[in-house]
Amino acid sequence: MAFFMVLLWAAPTVVLTDSHSLALISTFIKGDTPFPEFSFIVLLDDIVVAYYDSVKKTLFSRDHHKEEEEEEDEEDTVVDPDMVKSVTSSMHADLKERWAYAKYSLNVTDGIYVEQRLGTCELDNDQPGPMITKTAIGGSSMGELYFHKDKFTYHNSLNITPETLKIHLEIIQLHQEYLYYPACIKTLRAYLEKRSHQVKKKVKPRVRLIQKKRSVSGWDGVSCLATGFYPRHINLTILRDGEPVPERLTTGGELLPNRDGTYQMRKNLELSGEDLKQSVFTCSVTHLGLDNKLDVHLELGPGDPLKLIVIPVLAAVLLVCVVGAGICVMRKCRRKERASSQRSAPLPCTEEGHTSLDVPED
Repeated sequence: MAFFMVLLWAAPTVVLTDSHSLALISTFIKGDTPFPEFSFIVLLDDIVVAYYDSVKKTLFSRDHHKEEEEEEDEEDTVVDPDMVKSVTSSMHADLKERWAYAKYSLNVTDGIYVEQRLGTCELDNDQPGPMITKTAIGGSSMGELYFHKDKFTYHNSLNITPETLKIHLEIIQLHQEYLYYPACIKTLRAYLEKRSHQVKKKVKPRVRLIQKKRSVSGWDGVSCLATGFYPRHINLTILRDGEPVPERLTTGGELLPNRDGTYQMRKNLELSGEDLKQSVFTCSVTHLGLDNKLDVHLELGPGDPLKLIVIPVLAAVLLVCVVGAGICVMRKCRRKERASSQRSAPLPCTEEGHTSLDVPED
């Protein structure tokens, strides 16, 4: 399952229209394991909404607000049970057929056999988009299928003869056209109606553009970070003097989940110190949580040139010295004034009319 979760996070994320997707990640296992032979999870956008396995043979609802240990098995009421039965039996049979082919044609006989499949469909402004299916055996990609309207393409890495492949493709195309695709679009619309409060929320990103420097290698760079946003679709671009920096010159750009259900993305650009001085850099972001495009300009980071930090520090130290010197001068002047006033004051007299300084004892 981890193989296809990586594919989901790595999917293009620049579409900013009202787009939603339904994904089904299935796993077929042969061998001595404690897991069901066939199981799958259903994701609405990035939220797990249902689970099925071949032991209980029931589609169970999943609520992402509950902890896994607190969650009880509750039958899903969104999808028609007859549709669940048709889709699951067809998928299970197809995966069994692939296992039989791998067992006899690819000489897979020992150990544990694992085959996974990712199927996704989408609605873009309520218009049905393409359905894409990817298959992996033992963690390695083995095939990809694309279906939309009259277009059907299929690529695979299995050693299948053209005659066998032709029959195989005819069956797959029929399944896509009359079973999987209409079932996926219908289920996606049903879940969007049921869980609209979850998937249609919008949280705007927090964006920073920071300059950094590596003292060892000597190169400077800028890093653009957007975090805390939802949904996951975002367009993040580094601008140099108002012009977009080509993607081939940047690193990063992976979409990563935060623990609170939001997402983050970072892009980095390596530069020389001279390039940083001569150009103006901006991080430009568009997202459904923002009313308009957000442009953030360069901030000073912990790796900025030392002179940019030393100058204000020296100015602060100088100011402290001037103030301290002024205080010292004022205190000395006050001491002199007190001493002068004490010298000019009359000395006290004794009872005999002499001053206290000329009283001989003789």
